[in-house]
Amino acid sequence: MLSFPSQESTFLFPGTVGDIEVLTAVPEHHQPIASVIICHPHPLYGGTMQNKVVSTLARAFQNLSLRTVRFNFRGVGRSVGTHDEGRGEVADVIVLAQWLQALFPHDALWLAGFSFGGFVAASAATQLSIARLVSVAPQVSRFLSPKLPAVTCPWLIIQGEQDEIVSPEEVYAWVETLQPKPQLIRLPGAGHFFHGQLLELRQRLEMALTSK
Repeated sequence: MLSFPSQESTFLFPGTVGDIEVLTAVPEHHQPIASVIICHPHPLYGGTMQNKVVSTLARAFQNLSLRTVRFNFRGVGRSVGTHDEGRGEVADVIVLAQWLQALFPHDALWLAGFSFGGFVAASAATQLSIARLVSVAPQVSRFLSPKLPAVTCPWLIIQGEQDEIVSPEEVYAWVETLQPKPQLIRLPGAGHFFHGQLLELRQRLEMALTSK
């Protein structure tokens, strides 16, 4: 079994249909208290694990003493395969989660995702034992058809109020239908990619996750 690198590393991980390109990191000054897998936005529209929002999430989680795992979806970077509308991407999250749970059986596992990655992470969360889920500007249309099973772990959703790709109103209305209800943070003035507001995104995320 592959060990978890002691410093930031990029490597190929054996996935269900071939290699997955993975980027891992550990907290700089603290012993890790949990692990988190972070899913990137839609690969057919330029989404990669190096996306600035995904990188911001990784930095926030490392500041909160989590080891982080980012990976490129199928067909992105050095990851083998082709885009699978979320099905194969969820399967790859589950493979990575099983790896982390085998390495760190006593540590909590979190999932997080941005945009399309929010859908992938939430879908995987319904199939795994997850301690916390974080979704940023989740692609709501994918949650509604077919309807996502209930997510039972604590769930934080962050949505920019000026999102030009994911309708904020649709996200807010969808959140009201969920049970148990996630914690929702609205960022005034923020567009889909949080241009000029990545620092605020990180700070609000860290504050929300340390206030509980």
